[in-house]
Amino acid sequence: MIPLSIDDVQRLAPGDLRRTGADRVTGVQIDSRRIEPGDLFVAVGGGADYVDEALAAGAALATEVRSRSSARVVAITGSTAKTSTKDILGALCAPHAPTVVAEGSQNNELGLPLTLCRLEPETEVAIVEMGMRGVGQIAELCDIAKPDVGVITTVGPVHLELLGTIERVAQAKAELVESLPAGGTAVVPAGERQLEPYLSREDIEIVRFGEGGEVSLSYFAARDGRSRLKVEAFGRPLTIEFSFSGRHNATNALAALAAYNALGLPLGKAQRGARHVKLSRWRGEEAPLPGDGVLINDCYNANPLSMAAALEHLVERAGDRRKVAVLGDMAELGPGASSYHREVGAAASRAGVDVLLAVGPLAKSYLDGARGVPVTRWAPTVEQGLTALRRLLQPGDCVLVKGSRAMGLEAIGEAVAVVPAH
Repeated sequence: MIPLSIDDVQRLAPGDLRRTGADRVTGVQIDSRRIEPGDLFVAVGGGADYVDEALAAGAALATEVRSRSSARVVAITGSTAKTSTKDILGALCAPHAPTVVAEGSQNNELGLPLTLCRLEPETEVAIVEMGMRGVGQIAELCDIAKPDVGVITTVGPVHLELLGTIERVAQAKAELVESLPAGGTAVVPAGERQLEPYLSREDIEIVRFGEGGEVSLSYFAARDGRSRLKVEAFGRPLTIEFSFSGRHNATNALAALAAYNALGLPLGKAQRGARHVKLSRWRGEEAPLPGDGVLINDCYNANPLSMAAALEHLVERAGDRRKVAVLGDMAELGPGASSYHREVGAAASRAGVDVLLAVGPLAKSYLDGARGVPVTRWAPTVEQGLTALRRLLQPGDCVLVKGSRAMGLEAIGEAVAVVPAH
């Protein structure tokens, strides 16, 4: 972290500052287990009497650190794939510039300041993630991060309980475009009509990725956890090998390559970092199952877009194996939740899933759409879902486990995975 004096901290951060003798702060933590010498511990949550003040302290300190840094900041938001795109971009940038990347899904009013407070004097690139639960929240995060490059990965049906319509989702995501400085770059999906009303600024560069965009995919093949992509990037053909196998991550790689180019980093040398992409936990993690089976643990979150992508990956990854989908509730979809769940069930049927196990109250609607799936089951709870899966599981199966974070569906995957011998 770019050091701040104790007097700076006292001036910037409201609340009770307890000194321990140090004269400057060289790190910020909200988890006391991670404290190292020179760190400032900001009390947040049930243990603090003044949570709002603690949040304000984090934002103020991060704003000050950002103002003292010459790093270029890339902010990534979207209905899906924020974290995976962030992971890919971080790997691409690391060989070419000192880079700070948000950990896991640190994308809110706590996580984003923590990322910015990791900036060092020599940092050249900072990659932050921005989530939202309503209109205005991304704009607030941009006030802190002051991004130079903004990436919107997707616009889709998420947080509809709060926002109501996909159009409002697009409005909230587009706050990132509106917050960019003159001369900045917005990276957006090609053909996303919901975003078009917000892409009229003439003082920034608009770069589109995907079919018809400046960065597009012409070939994809995956094998043994790796993939080979042929890409047309700004009129130039590239062939790049990545350390992931999901086709949906190929699209995320296009967004990352567009942002990488916007930072002025060499497209011809993107391969140096591409082989070292490490996706965050529960994003398509694989583990062995009995009889050469494969578990795809993709439990971090779920919405209709990410479910469709995960089902496609299940079928491609399975090959000749039996395809088993364990799907939990998709949360925060509002009054249309049942319809969205039925659509995902239909997608499972079209994809050729052999077994569909629905877990959770909302998940029961998957079965209404999954008329063509040979075997379907429903379990109201994760515990009952695990019992059902153990009855259904056969040696050699390829199993996808995916649901919204609140479901805690990773417990099912962890319970059935084969523990490697030591």
